[in-house]
Amino acid sequence: MAATVKILNGRKLAAELKTKIASQIKSENLKLGLGTILVGADPSSHSYVAGKHRDCAEVGINSIRIELPESASESEILAAVAKLNSDSNCTGFIVQLPLPKGIDANVILEKIEPTKDADGLHPMNLGKLVLQERAPLPCTPQAIFELVSQNGISWEGKDVVVLGRGTTVGRPLGLLLSGKGANATVTITHSKTGDLISHLHRAEIIIAALGQPHFLKSEMVREGAVVIDVGLTRIGDKLVGDVDQSVYEKVSAYSPVPGGVGPLTRAMLLRNVLELARKSLH
Repeated sequence: MAATVKILNGRKLAAELKTKIASQIKSENLKLGLGTILVGADPSSHSYVAGKHRDCAEVGINSIRIELPESASESEILAAVAKLNSDSNCTGFIVQLPLPKGIDANVILEKIEPTKDADGLHPMNLGKLVLQERAPLPCTPQAIFELVSQNGISWEGKDVVVLGRGTTVGRPLGLLLSGKGANATVTITHSKTGDLISHLHRAEIIIAALGQPHFLKSEMVREGAVVIDVGLTRIGDKLVGDVDQSVYEKVSAYSPVPGGVGPLTRAMLLRNVLELARKSLH
């Protein structure tokens, strides 16, 4: 590993942000509530939701949990969404994805009240991202932006390649980074991209969001690039990212898995809940 390589520590930044959020909630005497709708028994989803509520307890946000069985119908999930939309104690909420097979996530997400959309995934809020208007931003793209920026690395004018075009990371990240706040030039690649290697060799910053363990290898990356690993796959009792260890020898900075983007993503959810509440007060 190069002596100058920088490890982008998401845990440290998340801890700092949570301290700041906790003091803002206390000083402004805010009564905030984060709602979660969890459908089914997926262990990763249960683990993520438990982590989100632990974070809430740390900063002084109340937890409102709705858990439904794997067999829940679309109408039962929509009833849970309606319940949180009308709950005055709930300032923002999320529907934990993925939903069980046979449930159209878009139908569910569209029914979230946009002013309570803590994940920033309602079509209206994604539309505001396109228009560069203020709205809750999807949490993982926000976390990636902050993780790089807060470590003194500029996005401006950079050639950025995103591996993956999913609606929670790849697509909104492309919008965020190509917007006026970041001013990067973004290429979003996917399974049908021609000559992926030439795109990657040109990239100054690479964001891997595929969910394919060890996909990004050393020979695919240019010397001195910045690499952000968003992939998270459980193999046995280990969490593994999309970036192969060999890449770390060549880069100037990278985010580890675990401890990189993940903790900061959860902190961004808390920040969204705080900002949604403040907006409703004005």
